[in-house]
Amino acid sequence: QVQLVESGGGLVQAGDSLRLSCAASGRSFGSYYMGWFRQAPGKEREFVARVTLSGVSTYYAESVKGRFTISRDNAKNTVYLQMNSLKPEDTAVYYCAAGHKPSEYPYWGQGTQVTVSS
Repeated sequence: QVQLVESGGGLVQAGDSLRLSCAASGRSFGSYYMGWFRQAPGKEREFVARVTLSGVSTYYAESVKGRFTISRDNAKNTVYLQMNSLKPEDTAVYYCAAGHKPSEYPYWGQGTQVTVSS
């Protein structure tokens, strides 16, 4: 089992950047597919980005493609989400998630709030 702790959220203005981090505890971080999701007030949780075991392949929601970058450092047991050109509609609680199969995530962090003001 893996435990996930997100950090790096905050209040920023439109156009600013933030980098979220998700630190994983436990063994074999490199055996987990990792993803980022977000949930805005009154909305369902949605997929943001995911990365494969080695970090070579990444996938993004259309709404963030070209602005967000997911990456992972298996030596540091950490996955990142670099968010550039932030928009007010990016305001949400951001969660990282892990699983042993692509797009299947039984393990979740507690979330970190990102608020983008206009």
